[in-house]
Formats: sequence, structure tokens, C-alpha cells
Amino acid sequence: MNAETRIDFLYLSEPDMIKAGVTDMAACVDCMEEMFGLLHAGDYRMAGPNNDSHGAMVVFPAESPFPTMPKPTADRRFMAMPAYLGGRFCTTGVKWYGSNIANRQRGLPRSILMFTLNDTETGAPLAHMSANLLSAYRTGAVPGVGARHLARPDSKIVGILGPGVMAKTTLAAFMVACPKIDTLKVKGRGEKSLQNFLSWVAETYPQITSVTVVDSVEEVVRGSDLFSYCNSGETGDPSTYPMVKRDWVKPGAFMAMPAVCNIDEGMQAPDIRKVLDNTGLYEAWYEEVPKPAHATIPVIGVKFMDMIAEGKLSHDDLEDLGAIVAGEAPGRRNDQEIIIMSVGGMPVEDVAWGTVLYRNALERGIGVKLNLWDEPVLR
Repeated sequence: MNAETRIDFLYLSEPDMIKAGVTDMAACVDCMEEMFGLLHAGDYRMAGPNNDSHGAMVVFPAESPFPTMPKPTADRRFMAMPAYLGGRFCTTGVKWYGSNIANRQRGLPRSILMFTLNDTETGAPLAHMSANLLSAYRTGAVPGVGARHLARPDSKIVGILGPGVMAKTTLAAFMVACPKIDTLKVKGRGEKSLQNFLSWVAETYPQITSVTVVDSVEEVVRGSDLFSYCNSGETGDPSTYPMVKRDWVKPGAFMAMPAVCNIDEGMQAPDIRKVLDNTGLYEAWYEEVPKPAHATIPVIGVKFMDMIAEGKLSHDDLEDLGAIVAGEAPGRRNDQEIIIMSVGGMPVEDVAWGTVLYRNALERGIGVKLNLWDEPVLR
């Protein structure tokens, strides 16, 4: 055996990931905040010509001569999301997943994800890990970073649309950023997911003493200090997306939007602060899909790109969360301003949190060491 050529890597199952700390939301919010600083400094790379692409996706045609080719049903896709992140991370990785909403009928998550972390120098694998929790927590942590800088620190009332996994991690991050939260309003469609969410809230956050199930999106928004749309739904017609209307929003509200969302003309006004997790991500998306892009990608930041193309908004009207985290742009300026933040999700987030968990696992002796080879046959 040649120690110079031997490659071992760590396999981390979902239980291993939990032991390594994947559900530690406070640590994840801190990690994402650090990542945004590196993003703003430019110490990262993602895919695509502008190094900011969300990833590469396989989708299926509406009609195919091959009877075994899948149909393009809701959320039916495969996707690879690669990135490099510098700073203390200096690692490279890729999240790979398949998604199909019909999985829920089998008792499976809509998406099943794996993440591979690589040594940036050699390209050798460091770890191959279960990534459903990794992805869920890093996604939820980003609204927490936003709330840390942009929500009123005395925020108490949260509104949630869509009581699924994303709602749980978003609420968990809000609780990290705004520990005075004691009131929750939630709207859901399925009774099972709603009851699951309510049971989780009662068990996890006893300090939330008022929980109300509401019947409309307007009720989710009205009176909320923070709110988030965490729902899934059909794309194609933005007029059917859940709306945020200016008349519903209280002064000083902060909204983090990681899912399907639209806004009325009042919310498009210049006095509404519009923050993106990474402007380059939305520019990449806009170049990759038919126009208007919001019909294909229902995240509100993509609507902002459409508005720029239509002359209704300028690039100067948009702010980057990374600049705010780095202190080069202001956080919340007063108790009255209304702020909407688009959350698109980026592979650098997976690399950041995945690297932390991999190093935790090494330190704690978690996971199974697997051998790639002692010496490669071909070189």
C-alpha cells in the first residue's frame, strides 16, 4: 500500500449527520453569516458563466417517443449544485438530488439529496453525506441571517404560509435571530402536515404561547413582525402565486421568501427595501430561462429581474445580503421600514455547512470510513 496514493473518505448517514450537529440551527445561522461575508468578498465559485449559477438541472419533455422516459410531473427533476468556498472552508462540493412530488405517496420526502465534499487541491472525496437535513437547515438559516440584520429586534409575531420542512427550519432560524417571538400564525392546506407542524412547534418552542391556524394568506401577513412563504405550488402563472399586498403589511415588517411568491404594485414601490441573498444568482437564473422568468422560477427575486427588464426597477434598487453582513450596506435603519428578502438557495451554503459537519464528524469519530483505492489502476 502506498500512503501517498491511498484515498479514504467518510460516509455520513442521516443519523450520523444529526450526531455531527446538522440540526444545530444557531451554529448553522452563524455559519451562513460567515459564508455571506465570503460571498461578498468574492472568495467563492459556483457554476455558470458568471460563477453564480444555482446548478444544472435535468428536466423531462412533455412528450417523448420513449415509453420509459418520465413525464414532467410536479417537481420531477434531477439537479447537480457544485461550488467552491474559500475562507476557513477551502473546500469544494456538489449536492445531487432527484425530486418528485409523488414521493410523498410512498412515505418519502419530495426530494432525496446527497452531498459530496472534495479536497480542493486533489479533487479527492472527503465525505459523502446524507443531505436532506443539510439542505433544509442551511436553507432555513438564511432567513435567520436576514432577520438578524433586518428584522426589528423586538419582533414577537411570526406568520408562516406552508407548514412543511422549510417552515420548520425558517421558524427555527427566526427564533435564533429574534428570541422574543411568542406568537405564531400559520396557514396550511393538508391537515396532516399542519398537525405535524403544530406538534413540532409545541414540543420545540414552548415559549411560543399563542398559536393560531388562519384561513387566508392575508391573515398570515397582517400584524406579523416577520413572515415567510414556505409553500410549494405549480409554476407558470405568477397571477396564481401567493400574493403579498402592501395594505396587509405592518410598518417595520421583515419578510423572508424562499418559495412561491408574488407582490402587488404597492410592494414594488421604492420605499420597500428589496434584498437578495446574491444578485448574481438571480442574474444567472434570468439568463437561463424563458421570459418572463418569474413564470418559470417563482422566487420573488426573479420577479425583480423581470421588473428590471421591464424598466420598473433598477439594479440600484436591489441590495445584497452579503454587503449588509459585511457592514458595507446598512442593516435595518429604523423601526418603520418594510423589508422583503428573496431566498434562492445556493450550493456555497451546502459547502459551508457540509464542511463544518464533516470536520465535526472527524473530531467526534462519527461516520463510516470507506476506501476508494490504495493505488489507482489508471493514472
